[in-house]
Amino acid sequence: MIPTLRLLRLLGAWTLLGLGAAVWPRLLPYWRGGAWLLGAALLVDVLLGFWPKGLEGSRTVPATLPLGQWREVVLRLRNPSPFPLDVEVFDEHPADFESRGLPARHRLPARGFLELSYQVRPLARGPRAFGRIHVRAASGLGLWCRSLRPGAPFPVRVFPDFAAVAHYALLATDQRLSLLGILKRPRRGEGLDFHQLREFREGDALRQVDWKASARNRKLISREYQDERDQQVVFLLDCGRRMKALDAVDGDPVGHFDQALNALFLLAYVALKQGDAVGVATFAEDAPRTVAPHKGLATLQQLFQHLFDVQPTLHAPDYLATAEAFLKRFRKRSLVILLTNLRDEEDETLLPALDLLRGRHLVMLANLKEGILESILARPVHGFEDALEHAGALDYQARRQVVFRRIAHGGTHILDVTPAKLPTSLVNRYLELKASGAF
Repeated sequence: MIPTLRLLRLLGAWTLLGLGAAVWPRLLPYWRGGAWLLGAALLVDVLLGFWPKGLEGSRTVPATLPLGQWREVVLRLRNPSPFPLDVEVFDEHPADFESRGLPARHRLPARGFLELSYQVRPLARGPRAFGRIHVRAASGLGLWCRSLRPGAPFPVRVFPDFAAVAHYALLATDQRLSLLGILKRPRRGEGLDFHQLREFREGDALRQVDWKASARNRKLISREYQDERDQQVVFLLDCGRRMKALDAVDGDPVGHFDQALNALFLLAYVALKQGDAVGVATFAEDAPRTVAPHKGLATLQQLFQHLFDVQPTLHAPDYLATAEAFLKRFRKRSLVILLTNLRDEEDETLLPALDLLRGRHLVMLANLKEGILESILARPVHGFEDALEHAGALDYQARRQVVFRRIAHGGTHILDVTPAKLPTSLVNRYLELKASGAF
């Protein structure tokens, strides 16, 4: 049993009365009478108090939750006793979840049910578990309470923010890609798949005219082409220590690694819709994971299942060893997208690794640039400290551009953007490569 705030207040008042009686003896009878009354109330509340037996509880929560999004949790309590209960309800949610709406105080009717809800917001991906429901039930006079733990633990999985990915996916169609800032490129030229014949339109090139079909129909007929299908896109996902960097997105700190995952899932969706196969290989972690390339939108769910709990580690990436292992597993020519975070220094294994990969594959380096760099360069300079900070950012950027020029000189496609811009920039570059016939 636990004393309630009501009991503590009564004890405090009785103590103050005792202090007064020490000064004014005429208060002594009242103090003694208060002691008898309080003692009797405590005894009656203990002996006659109805403590809930068999209190039942259950929880309704989605088995998968999106990272960083608020979701509702519903708690249901059943009181089998013939007396109503005043209860205070808590829930044992995972420690890295934010919550709002708890604790909640309610009256649980006799032989009745109580349903209440609160919200949680996961702050980290991976498997998690809710514990039991915590209920404090007050006695009849409200002097004591008892702590109960109905219900059972419930496991959940925190996925990347698939709500944002789904939003992108709904827009990522031929008609609405432009709303994302994704630019559709002309799909006519060498190395592209034939799509259909149609009437000649203003702006069509003469090389598109099908002269035999035009003669048969007695009007100009053009050939229309579409991006080549049945290609292969494979992501090389860096799980090293640099991917632990954080950037503020809409006021909340978001890891570079989580942003890279969101970009990966968006491009995977677009590529699968284009008819390409998509696969993933991770590196710089204790147990690297591989998802073989497959076609069809079911592959997106497979990627979610394999990558929802992957986390950045403290390991340094070994790009050359990764490239050697990659070539042994992936033999078909692919668009290889290396998602990583480079700084101003050049990793001695990076250039040999890119050269090795380019011997068989088309390679793109997608680098996550720190958003603070752009913020510093965009701020006005008002004093000496600002000038030093601005000069340091310019020097850092210049040194990194030297590294990128060396990489680009070898023929690697480079994308150097902030994490927030990575999803649309990555899809744009993919569509450019498809339209150009390079892939």
